[in-house]
Amino acid sequence: MIRTLIIEDEPAVRKEIEWLLQKQSDFNLIGAATNVADALVLIKSTAPELVLMDIQLTDGTAFDILNQLEEINFKIIFITAFNHFAVKAIKYGALDYLLKPLDESEFQSALIKIVEDGANGLAQQQQQISILKSQSLNIDGNLESRIVLHTLEFLQVLQLKEIIYCQSEGGYTNFFLTEGRKIMISKPLKFYDELLPEKWFLRPHQSYLVNVLFVDKFLKSGTIILKNKTEVPVSSRRKDYIIQHINHIE
Repeated sequence: MIRTLIIEDEPAVRKEIEWLLQKQSDFNLIGAATNVADALVLIKSTAPELVLMDIQLTDGTAFDILNQLEEINFKIIFITAFNHFAVKAIKYGALDYLLKPLDESEFQSALIKIVEDGANGLAQQQQQISILKSQSLNIDGNLESRIVLHTLEFLQVLQLKEIIYCQSEGGYTNFFLTEGRKIMISKPLKFYDELLPEKWFLRPHQSYLVNVLFVDKFLKSGTIILKNKTEVPVSSRRKDYIIQHINHIE
């Protein structure tokens, strides 16, 4: 039985989570809190293995809870109404989250993943949470910012300055990195187009996302030449956007 806490300040949502948990035989609800202060006391006194944590609480946020804990020895599933900044920070850390209103099948899938993972990954989660907290403070990002790429085999932690360009391959995205590295991620390019800061990442074509740090030149015939000699096509409708963006690179 996985010892589980709920941190949620909306009574209706809290009751719904309790009801959904009761359907899962592997989870034991050991307590609930509605604010940051009570959550900290409860976490320290009960040693949970899983915390279902709302982002926005009456007296602060989930980030305030995480910042005040010396160690985080439990798995986390964030629960939130769509909040652009919070969700973006969570995505940078490749952490699990559920959006309100809760979908029962998505909730069940998230819990199944917790059971399958067992106690594995807690050390790696520490690094993911570190990235989440840094993004919550600097959501627009810079090239020193870190991101976690979640592959089928591992979690890869990168700085944005290590990403040369991304290329779509069906519903997957190939990341071409410095030192000749390449990683395939099972998310579409659109996911990273929305996630990565527009200041640094250009979308010259529906199949490409390019880090401006590695742009060498733009050929007006419709091609970006990268510093590693890669040629990236520019769609005709994006030429003006590319020219304007390149002219304003700092």
